[in-house]
Amino acid sequence: MSKEYNIAVIKGDGIGTEVVEESLKFLNHIEKKTNIKFNFHEFPWGSEYYFSNGVMMEENGEKKLSLFDSIFLGAVGHPDIQDHITLNGLLLPIRRYYDQYICHRPSVLYKGVKSPLSDKKPGSIDIIVVRENTEGEYANIGGFQYKDTSDEVAVQTAVFTRKGCERVMEYSFELSLKRNKKVCSITKSNAQGYGMTLWDRVFEDVSKKYPNVETESLLIDAACMDFIRQPEKFDVVVASNLFGDILTDIAAMITGSLGLASSANINPDKTKPSMFEPTHGSAPDIAGKGIANPMAQILTSGLMMDHLGEPELARKIENSVKVVLEKQEIRSPDIGGNNSTTEVGNAIINELNL
Repeated sequence: MSKEYNIAVIKGDGIGTEVVEESLKFLNHIEKKTNIKFNFHEFPWGSEYYFSNGVMMEENGEKKLSLFDSIFLGAVGHPDIQDHITLNGLLLPIRRYYDQYICHRPSVLYKGVKSPLSDKKPGSIDIIVVRENTEGEYANIGGFQYKDTSDEVAVQTAVFTRKGCERVMEYSFELSLKRNKKVCSITKSNAQGYGMTLWDRVFEDVSKKYPNVETESLLIDAACMDFIRQPEKFDVVVASNLFGDILTDIAAMITGSLGLASSANINPDKTKPSMFEPTHGSAPDIAGKGIANPMAQILTSGLMMDHLGEPELARKIENSVKVVLEKQEIRSPDIGGNNSTTEVGNAIINELNL
């Protein structure tokens, strides 16, 4: 019996268009070899759409995505558009509208990949950062007074709710039960005496429901140091929107490259579509050169398939990337090779064992 998935595709900007193309080729190969059918529908939203229409996506565009099982996105960002426009004009409205309150970001040091941390061996770094994805520091609440004068004032408000903290922490503890039963919470309550103290209290409350899970709480500055100094001690890390954003870029780099960093914006109860996009940005400096690493986007497709109820296929997708990395024959420039985006994508297809 065939299974059918409706996927909304937003290629976005820069290398996003290139790595999504490669990933769609990869998924089309899966369709030919299995009983899975993909119905892809592309939306032309992003920076080019902004240049033509003055907005990143059409009015109420996020509502059109409700008809789809998942949203598959490349990258968003353009050097001629301020980042707050691209973020608040496309990504954040989708995350909030579909209550994608979990940002799930794995970072693994795969065999065949060299970490900039010289003493780290393959498999020694295996972290999942669970980032709160709909509130916190990215709540976009605030304003300006006396704008464009010497007395200008800007106010930016972070929003932390008990419900928001509880659900991201419960997800993290449940995830830890499938791994090594360790959860580290990231805080800054010594300086942020309201939102972060609520975060700490909720973490303590939730941890009582999981007496067999080892817990730790670290200040964000200490956590950044330990991600470099002893990353192998981390397993599941739960963090606020801003702190999770920072830590996942560090995690991507210590495991070889942002070109390997997959990511998922998840609505865990699956009543609304989730959105799958790699951690990396649009990389305008290499866009159009055909050298972007498609592995992060392809690994992200694996997260999508796992969320759609295809865990075995997800495992095979990750394994195909792992084999290419381990062979060290075909690789993009970001991890020390000279192969093109297409050559890397083809190599992954050739190693996919369906």
